[in-house]
Amino acid sequence: MIYEHPLAYVLGLEGIALLRAYTGGHDRAFVEARLAEIRKFLDDDTLAEAAVEVSRVDTVSGYRIWSRTYDAPNSAFDLDEPFIREIVDALPAGDALDAACGTGRLSAYLAGRGHRVRGVDSSPDMLERARRRVPQAEFLLGELTALPVPDESVDLVVCSLALTHVSELDPVLAEFARVLRPGGHVVTADIHPEGVARGVVPSVRLPDGRPGRVATHRHLVGDYVRAALAAGLQVRRCEEPPHPPGEPRERTETLGPWDVWPWALCDLAPEAAHAATAGTPSMLIWHFQR
Repeated sequence: MIYEHPLAYVLGLEGIALLRAYTGGHDRAFVEARLAEIRKFLDDDTLAEAAVEVSRVDTVSGYRIWSRTYDAPNSAFDLDEPFIREIVDALPAGDALDAACGTGRLSAYLAGRGHRVRGVDSSPDMLERARRRVPQAEFLLGELTALPVPDESVDLVVCSLALTHVSELDPVLAEFARVLRPGGHVVTADIHPEGVARGVVPSVRLPDGRPGRVATHRHLVGDYVRAALAAGLQVRRCEEPPHPPGEPRERTETLGPWDVWPWALCDLAPEAAHAATAGTPSMLIWHFQR
């Protein structure tokens, strides 16, 4: 069970913002404003009594629920697709595997680029939608740690927004290397570990209405490198696109529903949230080659 306390979250944002100021990112007025805001939050009984206990949900159960709305507007798609397309567009068409294909978002793109596409996912509900979306592709039920694909049978593996849901990277990247032909490519994209640390984790409502988070793990840059090298993959490219600097969002005085936490919590302390996230990496994109 995960204990999510809105007061703890906003105080955490304030703390990160104050650390940014401590190293020269902000001035005295900013620091004093943060300290005053902390005192205000500590006196706010609304936040003090609004904690929620959240279930940790496995990926199959979580994505069964999420599959109904997964293709709704998702800012992560806007962040990963330009990089994935830039890398893949430079490669010749061949046999491609969309690992953890979901509803076939990237399978459709790969097929449109002329690849012969296979998609693998552990969620039957996601696969059902993928088959309707990309009828010319082959979709198989399977796990990232045991892909139902022969050795050295694909030229390209694409995997997006899935590796944070595995507890260990080594067996997954070893599977990617196994199914790749010599010289083949792997392209992965996921939420940056800094984002995972700030609570960027998919939320779902269980059938009985209880809140749940899809099991998510924080893999550091070095974890990816070590797993890739152990699998015989070489790093060809790494990108960490930052959150745009922009301006703080509008402040709200009301605590939004749990379903939009932590983003709604950021709006309680927009200056602190902006200072904590602006310029930090949003995604982690890799291009490996066997």
